[in-house]
Amino acid sequence: MAVQVEHQPSSPEGRLETEQLELELLLEGVYRQYGFDFREYAPASLKRRVWRRVDAEKAGTITGLLERLLHDPDVMERLLLDLSINVTSMFRDPTFYAALRTQVVPVLRTYPFTRIWVAGCSTGEEVYSLAIVLHEEGVDDRTRIYATDINEAVLERARAGVFPLDKMKEYTENYIRAGGRRSFSEYYLAKYERVLFDRSLTENVVWAPHNLVQDRGFNTFNLIMCRNVMIYFDRTLQTRVHELFYDSLERLGFLALGHKESIRFTGLEDRYEEVDAQEKLYRKVG
Repeated sequence: MAVQVEHQPSSPEGRLETEQLELELLLEGVYRQYGFDFREYAPASLKRRVWRRVDAEKAGTITGLLERLLHDPDVMERLLLDLSINVTSMFRDPTFYAALRTQVVPVLRTYPFTRIWVAGCSTGEEVYSLAIVLHEEGVDDRTRIYATDINEAVLERARAGVFPLDKMKEYTENYIRAGGRRSFSEYYLAKYERVLFDRSLTENVVWAPHNLVQDRGFNTFNLIMCRNVMIYFDRTLQTRVHELFYDSLERLGFLALGHKESIRFTGLEDRYEEVDAQEKLYRKVG
């Protein structure tokens, strides 16, 4: 796939139109060559991340970046890391984990076995946080967590369970505010500038690639957590992913979203009840 831009218009409006065309061609090229579909991501965030990669690769233009990634999979891998939103931390939004502990886990405890899907798990901080809560509440031995992400490179990092030592102060404070019941340092071994989390935390975790844009459901779940992922999708894609989650939830299953996300305008509002409006916790009733 070869792309040429015949001229660079001098007017601001013309330059914006050319940039938009280049971006659309880039996304189409990525989809055709590598199978990753970012065409329905929110354009403002997408454009910032693409230009960051243009600058890092010294490609000059979006078209220049497209030419490089079509011939060099390593460039595509680096772009994928930029486009896969990997902003995360352990016990991020501690009040959410406190609500999960008090309002969701007691229900999960009534089931003989539960399945949880952490969609868009990134480098795994959220998965380890969830595993710690389940361990402290005594339900980890009858729970299977499916942790998925579009990016296999970040999944490998998540599976390793190694995180920077300098993050532990922040994570410890989050853990305490989330209602943690032990000393947080009991869960990891520090060595040099890194820490390794206890392998027992992920004995019941399945790490797997999954593309929310393209892939179908693969099981039914008692809880689906997809926090701070769909804010980067446009409205059409958000609705499609919400339909996937709804179909993947058991009746009376829970859906957990990020603080800036909502089920409003998805057409599914009347099929859920609010468990905690502030923490964006919902329960399927339809």
